[in-house]
Amino acid sequence: MEKPRVLHFLTPLPHLSPFDVNMACDAGFTVAGYTGIALKDINGLTQDAMFSRAPQDAAKTVLFIGGRDAMLALDMAAGAKKAMFPPFEISVFADPSGAFTTAAAMVALVEKHLRRAGHRLEGAKVVVFGAKGVVGGVVGILAAEAGAEVDLVGYDQTDVVPRKAEEFGRRFGHRFCALDGSTEAGRRAALAPAEVVLAAAKAGVQVLSSDDLAAAPRLRVAADINAVPPAGIEGVDAKADGAPLASGALGIGALAIGNLKFRVQHGLLRRLHSADKAQFIDHLEAFRLARELAAGN
Repeated sequence: MEKPRVLHFLTPLPHLSPFDVNMACDAGFTVAGYTGIALKDINGLTQDAMFSRAPQDAAKTVLFIGGRDAMLALDMAAGAKKAMFPPFEISVFADPSGAFTTAAAMVALVEKHLRRAGHRLEGAKVVVFGAKGVVGGVVGILAAEAGAEVDLVGYDQTDVVPRKAEEFGRRFGHRFCALDGSTEAGRRAALAPAEVVLAAAKAGVQVLSSDDLAAAPRLRVAADINAVPPAGIEGVDAKADGAPLASGALGIGALAIGNLKFRVQHGLLRRLHSADKAQFIDHLEAFRLARELAAGN
């Protein structure tokens, strides 16, 4: 009898994400969910899942790690990997709040449109607005991984973004500069050197006006993940996929990013569903697939 493909959804939150459950089911998995999971629980849960099947069926079991904390999700994924040993390795997929696949899609599209315009993301000045959130943080990490110089902008005058910049620097070996965008003067000072602007603020919150963008004379691409009106960046249509803005830069909107994000997540889940060997999928693996899919468009 063929063993079913089972995805164990682990989250620190009190509920599972319906989006991720639907995605996993549509990819063919049987889904079981576990809420309120702490880092200390990962070792036991991983070994409980891996010892329940013969080694030849180990790859048919997947741990999916959700939540809203990207660094905790990476720690949980690393903890799960550490708990395994041959021949019982099972697969792990971390994507907290869809942040890894969403950020991967956003940065991959920016990279594609820069390349089409004769520019590169490597060496570019990238400014991330909404860096306090989980997607904004990961967007900054992936842009830095691609070789960009990244500034992280917060707009509520807390120490969250400065602490993130420091932690990201320690973890990933890149320099991140934290800026205060709580005032018009602060936002425009952050925009002045920007070649790429990435907006990952809360849904329905406009963080940058068209007048703000005028303060970025070097701007080449502006991307926004907010699909709920008003747009996070004024003038960037949700359907835009490299559409020219009034400033002359190219705009990338939430629906274009969301379409690629969906394809990335579905593609990774289908890979896991058909795998004969255990897979480990994190933000970097999501970015690799996003780049491949974006380049194929």
